[in-house]
Amino acid sequence: MKSARLFAFLMVVVLLLTACGAPAAPATEAPTEAPVVTEAPTEAPKEPVELRFTYYADGVEADVMKPILDKFMAEYPYITVVLDVVPYKTIDEQLPAQVEAGEGPDLARITNFGAYRGKLLDLRGYMADPAYYEANFPAPILNALGFGGYPDALTITGPYVNKTLFDQAGIEIPGEGTTWEQWTEITKKVKEATGAEYAISIDRTGHRFAGPAMSMGATLINAEGKFTVDTPGFRAFAQIVKGWFDNGITPVQVWLSAEPVNSCIGPFKAGQLVMCMSGSWQINGIVKDVGDTFDWVVVPNPTGPGGSTGISGGSAVVGFASTKHPQEVAMLIEFLIKAENYAEFSAGTLALPAHKEVAAKGVQYKTDNPDVVAALGVYTNEVTKLTEQAASLNVHPYAFAYYRNSANRIAQYLSGELSLDDMLLNLQQDIDKAIAEAQK
Repeated sequence: MKSARLFAFLMVVVLLLTACGAPAAPATEAPTEAPVVTEAPTEAPKEPVELRFTYYADGVEADVMKPILDKFMAEYPYITVVLDVVPYKTIDEQLPAQVEAGEGPDLARITNFGAYRGKLLDLRGYMADPAYYEANFPAPILNALGFGGYPDALTITGPYVNKTLFDQAGIEIPGEGTTWEQWTEITKKVKEATGAEYAISIDRTGHRFAGPAMSMGATLINAEGKFTVDTPGFRAFAQIVKGWFDNGITPVQVWLSAEPVNSCIGPFKAGQLVMCMSGSWQINGIVKDVGDTFDWVVVPNPTGPGGSTGISGGSAVVGFASTKHPQEVAMLIEFLIKAENYAEFSAGTLALPAHKEVAAKGVQYKTDNPDVVAALGVYTNEVTKLTEQAASLNVHPYAFAYYRNSANRIAQYLSGELSLDDMLLNLQQDIDKAIAEAQK
């Protein structure tokens, strides 16, 4: 009997303990389950993401970009941006094929917009503030990029002059309104008076050639938007440059050696050349390499029947549609176009800004060199003189057809391999063929 009572008592205790403990279970489990539900959405985006950024630099661009990327990665620690710095030749020749094959990077710095038509990521659907993006960059450039990137620097072509050689020759540097024919004669006189090796030269590229040709009256892009190279102005400037070679006043290695150096800035920096037709992107390199060896200035583009115009252009940072991380690509680009970051890049690279807000506020360029300040002032003024076709050339959807073929054909004429007529005929055929293939 005692055993039965003891058993009954124990059963009551167990039931009471169970009943008392029942509410405790949900109370203990609730706090452990709630954070799982709350934290799940924030954990997913923090999976490590690596963005490959293929980048070329004319000067210090990569050095200036790196600390800006470091700021981005500090703000978004789960994103790693790998900056792959490559020669421009890689961007021009290899990158389009890589992108076409689906093996391209996430982002790149490019100049040939037409080569990536349909291959760029429309950033607007991934941006926090696409209106800011669209409001601060020229519409023709954004349209040419398919809203897949932004112009990181505006460039303009124009000539550099060795002021020290002019001073030694006792000849005043001419200003606005001087023609190409006059510049040819004046630089030849400076060369002869000082014993300089060369008088005048132009970069080996159809881009640099186009500005002087347009100034001479060339209609490189006709009313229908098609390329036409055989015009009086194009012929006239080609003959002027041919005269430089025939008279031995230009460095032949820029255009005619087996391995052309492509730019006349090398002999200019060495003090061997009186005048080099290049562009605003060379300023930083001249400052670094010339130092106080000699004084130099930028002069207005020479004038002619077509006016006085350089060619606008520049590079763009773009994201590719093939990226596996479109959201992060857009985040990075949106970070780079913030006014403070864009201005930092412009100031460090001494580049003309294409960003409207940054341009309106003005850039505090990181230099106390009066020559640099003066050069940037001249180039800024050249932007205001651009003709319509000069501003349109670089963003033309088939600009690559002209750029890819013009330098080699012009070189064949300068070397005497082709007559002027044959050069123009062959160049036009090259352009037409390249466009036809691109349209297939």
